[in-house]
Parts: sequence; C-alpha cells; structure tokens
Amino acid sequence: MQGLSERQYAARVGLSRGAIQKAKAAGRLVLHEDGSIDAEASDARRAAMTDPSKSRRTTASKLKPVPDAAVSAVGDTLREQGLAAPPIGSGTTFLQAKTANEVLKAQERRIRLQKLKGELVDRARAVAVVFRLAREERDAWVNWPARAAALMAAELGVEAAAMQKALEKHVRAHLDELAEVRPEFR
Repeated sequence: MQGLSERQYAARVGLSRGAIQKAKAAGRLVLHEDGSIDAEASDARRAAMTDPSKSRRTTASKLKPVPDAAVSAVGDTLREQGLAAPPIGSGTTFLQAKTANEVLKAQERRIRLQKLKGELVDRARAVAVVFRLAREERDAWVNWPARAAALMAAELGVEAAAMQKALEKHVRAHLDELAEVRPEFR
C-alpha cells in the first residue's frame, strides 16, 4: 500500500470517514493504483475544489473570543454543582458550557416555581418589613420607662422621677448596643 487508508486520511485532515468517502466518490481525492489515498495530492485537489465559505477553518476564524468573565461564570456554576470545572486560563469546552447552561436553566425554573408557590419572598419587601419591625421594637423600648417607672417606684418605695431617669439611661445604653448590630441579607 503506497498511500493512506480512508481512516488514516480522515484522521489526518480532521474529517469523518463518511466525509472522506463522499469526497472520494465525488472525485475530490487522488488515489494510487491500489486504491489508497495520495495525501499531498488529495489535499491540493480538495483545496482547489472546496468552496472556502463551506470550509470549517474559515468559520473558526469568525468566532468571537469568549470573555474571561463568562468562562469564570461557567466554572463557578460547575463548581457549585460539584462538577469538574476547567482550570483557570485553559478555556471551557462546549460540553462544560452546555452543562453550566442547563444547570442555570434548571435553577431558574426552580426559583420561578418557588416564587409561584409562595416559598420565596421579595428581598426589598423583607428588608422593609424587618426595618419596620425593628423601629416598632425600638419605639416600644423608648416608651417603656415612662410607663413602668411609676409602678416600679411604688413597689420599691423610691421616687418615680429618679426611677424613670435610671430606666431611661439603661434602656438607651442597651438600644445603643443594638444599633451597632448590622444584619447581612444574602
């Protein structure tokens, strides 16, 4: 055998064996007497007979580069699901990107369903409710010494005005401590 087999030539040029068989039937390949493929001559003939707009090599040069942020997002999504993510700077395979896309679509559908079921609440609304409740709690504590001082003073046998001042002092100190607590909403 002087040349390459269909499989060998297909591997060399990056095409399927079926594509090579079609090219052979269409006369785009140069064959030796024994039926094997003359690689160099076939490459030249295929290049001359192939429409450049239908060549895979021309479409690869038209591809836009993928932003690093998108590649990073794919890796983050895969890692969150416990799947293998591409190493930093190595790029992402189509399969990894497709898997990440499917994972994100499933997560979106799950969130949408949870909203419809009423299992999720709007973040802004939740923050507003917590803020309103905290304000009401603070106001209740600020007003408490005025209401409780007279009763406590009578029980302990002390002056009501002094009791109210002492209670207000301690309540203010406690509220100042609570004011430094900053909840984080995630």
